Amino acid sequence: MMRVAVVGARGQLGATIVREFSRGHGVTALDRSMLDVTDAPSVEKIIERARPDVIINCTGYNAVDAAEDHPVEAIAVNGLAVLSLARAAQSLDAALVHFGSDFVFDGSSRVPYSEEDRPSPCSVYAVSKLLGEWFAEDAPRAYVLRVESLFGGVDHAALGRGSVAAIVGGLRAGKAVKAFVDRTVSPTFVVDAARATRELLERQAAPGLYHCVNSGFCTWLEFAEEAARQLGVEPRIEPVALADARLRAARPLFCALSNRKLQTVGIEMPSWQDALARYLAARVEIS
Repeated sequence: MMRVAVVGARGQLGATIVREFSRGHGVTALDRSMLDVTDAPSVEKIIERARPDVIINCTGYNAVDAAEDHPVEAIAVNGLAVLSLARAAQSLDAALVHFGSDFVFDGSSRVPYSEEDRPSPCSVYAVSKLLGEWFAEDAPRAYVLRVESLFGGVDHAALGRGSVAAIVGGLRAGKAVKAFVDRTVSPTFVVDAARATRELLERQAAPGLYHCVNSGFCTWLEFAEEAARQLGVEPRIEPVALADARLRAARPLFCALSNRKLQTVGIEMPSWQDALARYLAARVEIS
């Protein structure tokens, strides 16, 4: 049994990680009210008190557009806070799990990015996430798991949050939903990401960088069409080009990630279509 400290335990990913690791491991769940990750002395003190074998960092400054105007805050949470956690892990000889992002790439590829591909961040948010990856390496055993387009969760609020929830909700209501026709992603069901995280640690896989996404990739338009098919509703979808959205921060157009490295350690990630079906079933079950 591992002693696991989950930082950011009330978020979409954090709450799912807590539930996943509570099955067979001792979990200390630390939410924002209990630990300010930007306060380095507090990080050291509270992590020392918990004495975990593994620290799992689920915190993040995820306001991509707002980061352009608030770079200090983004770097403090996504970068410097990770350094504090890595140093806390070092003092306890603990492992650190940190979640990265597809945004570290510029989107110029036409094949899914591997862990060996060189990052090229194009926004403040992306730079802050790349800094976090680098700082995580100060831990004696660091696992950096890149995820993207997260959806799902353990409660009604999480299941109703994000781009996927907006698409599904609109389709069910018979409304026309907008979907990017030119932005390609590897959607990630948080339940699958949490399971893969647990399996990596339980298998004592080699530390390092892993892409932790569901298998396959699609444009958001293709995702919305598949959601309509699985829901059995008319696909009332309005295609939108990313350039027309006029977003504050740059987004990579093609940011599909390859999860083959996870496969090499025996962890199979279900397809995004399978993940979508289980997400839809969970929404029906919990509603």
